[in-house]
Amino acid sequence: MAKGFVGILAVELRFSEAGSLKDKRQYLRSAKAQLQNRFGASVAETELQDVWQRARLVIALVAAEVGELEHLLDGAARFLHGQLYETTVIERRVVAPGDE
Repeated sequence: MAKGFVGILAVELRFSEAGSLKDKRQYLRSAKAQLQNRFGASVAETELQDVWQRARLVIALVAAEVGELEHLLDGAARFLHGQLYETTVIERRVVAPGDE
C-alpha cells in the first residue's frame, strides 16, 4: 500500500476592496502563486467564478507524514488569514491512500 497523506483545505475568500472581476482575479492570482510557491499546493477556484467579491478555493497538499501535512495545512490557512481579504475555512480534511 502507498504511504503518504493528502490534505484538503476548502476556503471562501471575500474581497471587500475588489470593485470588479479584474480586481478579484488579481487577488486570486497572487494567492494561488504564493500557496504554490510556499507550500507546494495545488489550488483550484471551484465556485463563485463570476462573483466579483467572493471566491471558493480548494487547496490540496501532500506529505509523507501526517504531522508534516498538518504543519503545511496550518501554514496555508495562516497565510490566507494574514492577507487583505477575509478568509473562512469551510472544510479541512486529511486522507491517506486506501481511505474510503
